[in-house]
Amino acid sequence: MCLIICCAVLAGCNNDEKPAGVTTAMPKKPVVMDPFRFHKLIEVSPGQDFDVLSWGRGASNVGAFLILHSDSAAQKYVTTTGDLDGAIVDVYNSDMDLDGNPEILIQAKSKDTINYTNMYAFEFTNDKAQKLDFPHLTKSQREGYRGNDYFYIKDGMLIREFPIYSGSGKDAKPTGQKRQFQYGLRGSNFTVKQLTKDSTNVNGVKPLINQSAKNASSGENQTASKQTKKHTPEKKHKKKRRRHHSEEEQ
Repeated sequence: MCLIICCAVLAGCNNDEKPAGVTTAMPKKPVVMDPFRFHKLIEVSPGQDFDVLSWGRGASNVGAFLILHSDSAAQKYVTTTGDLDGAIVDVYNSDMDLDGNPEILIQAKSKDTINYTNMYAFEFTNDKAQKLDFPHLTKSQREGYRGNDYFYIKDGMLIREFPIYSGSGKDAKPTGQKRQFQYGLRGSNFTVKQLTKDSTNVNGVKPLINQSAKNASSGENQTASKQTKKHTPEKKHKKKRRRHHSEEEQ
């Protein structure tokens, strides 16, 4: 009998509701300790992990990065490092050339007169890291560029977009337009494709005219010119002269 009563008491204790107002604390994000500033874990596949870190003491806009590749299945561990210009914003993983070898891309943001982006790209084959040269923006691609790049992976490709500005220096103003590029990989070289067409002149001169509207406008001008030619005073004068000469001949 005592045993039954004890079991009932214990069951009642287990079913007690939590006092009102008590909340469960969410686990805190691990703090990156000095001299490290950034850390992100990229899990490519089971047993294939990449820990990307930045580190350095002193100035926050310079330092170095570390890519720690852990192949736990083969018990291989490889470190890739390099100098870093700017603070790491994010890290991306892709396989743009579909060869089964992952690419790790590090985006760092630096400052001068504008907030510009540096990209550090590597392709990993087995336990070797091959550095890839990320292409710089050409003169036409940079027109109206003031930084504030946004990167993301879509359909296995790296997409980059940024707002377009008109003017220069402190007088630069956003046009409301964005320029967007798609980056792929062929062999060890990046391919670049612009996905958007600029609908405004970034120097603020004049917008591009829609071709159909342009044709329609030119058609209207041609019609107007024909109508004008039919009713010019010169033609009226010639008609009067012809009529006058015919009456004299009669």
